[in-house]
Amino acid sequence: MPQRPTLFARRSAAGSPQVSRGAFLFLQENFSPGRFVTGLTSPRHRSAACAAIVAFVCSVGVSHAQTSPATPAPTPVYREITDETGRTVRIPQPVRRIVSLAPSLTETVYALGLQDSLVGDTDYCDYPPDAQKKTKVGGAINPSLEEIATLHPDLVLVTKGFNRLETVNALDGLGISSYATDPHTVDEIMTSTKKLADVLGSADAGISVAEEMQRHLATLHQKTGALPAKHVLFVVWTQPLISIGKNTFIADALRRAGAVSIVDSEQDWPQISLEEIARLQPEFLVFASSHSESAPRELDVLATLPGWSIVDAVSNRRYAVISDAVNRPAPRIVSAIEDLARQLHPDAFIEKPENGKEKIEKENPLPNQRPLSHDSPVSDGLLHNIAMTPRGCA
Repeated sequence: MPQRPTLFARRSAAGSPQVSRGAFLFLQENFSPGRFVTGLTSPRHRSAACAAIVAFVCSVGVSHAQTSPATPAPTPVYREITDETGRTVRIPQPVRRIVSLAPSLTETVYALGLQDSLVGDTDYCDYPPDAQKKTKVGGAINPSLEEIATLHPDLVLVTKGFNRLETVNALDGLGISSYATDPHTVDEIMTSTKKLADVLGSADAGISVAEEMQRHLATLHQKTGALPAKHVLFVVWTQPLISIGKNTFIADALRRAGAVSIVDSEQDWPQISLEEIARLQPEFLVFASSHSESAPRELDVLATLPGWSIVDAVSNRRYAVISDAVNRPAPRIVSAIEDLARQLHPDAFIEKPENGKEKIEKENPLPNQRPLSHDSPVSDGLLHNIAMTPRGCA
């Protein structure tokens, strides 16, 4: 007869005995419950035997339930897409943690209302101001891969014109997905915004932002579209003198503002001579500055630099200073375009004179539309509020 195994080989964490697999097989092979119970002649013994069998079966069920394998973790879901540089990338779904390696992409994430998912950005991501509070991963050219990895991003956002291919390859080596943008016109900025929104799981927000940009541009075109374009020099750097090429999104932004660059170059950032500028004689010089209040002093210095006096726009102080938003292919570029258009074509933004009917109504308002007198107790408060607003405008 085989050796009888121990029935209760161990106890569970709750203290209940668990039947070993050897004991279970031993009982299964060597006992027939019906035969075992029938062999007992006493009713009392039969009842006790039945109770013992029931207890044994229950203990076996508990043992098997407690030793069942754990449910495996769900398999990660990926979405395969093609980014704007033609790379095929696999992106985890949903995208909950984002790192941005370009100021324009940081701005776009905020414009889409996804700033809570932005866990890190670069030292140069300064707009909106809240972006400065995000964890910094270094510069755009040489970001800290270690810092990026510690943030455990689902996706890193890069742009072809601002980041290096080596950075993208290094992220791939770490198993971190990246998505690249590459817009070259204002229209492409709107399209890129919608694509990025879809990648990030917020397609409706992308459509809304792009439509708002388009509405502003359409209104601007109604005001300046029929006017002759101003010939301008967009100054990226003064020493050496660097401007923009005709295929950049900045050149397209100038066109949207009713201007055209005098530099006709295939290079994105061509270096040009003062002699060439003097020959072409731009009507305006355009500068982008993040601190517009300091621009007048900088322009005064420019007029004293050797050679600049031969440029009529410098000697006549025909400058346009706009926000550095024009340097970033993000939704905020529209505000810079509108600002430049106002400086180059101020007459287009003067309100049209009132027609005769409106003038008569203003001169003879209805009783309930008459202005409050200065003796009125309410008028003093209104005048005070108006005086306290910037430039005295309500």
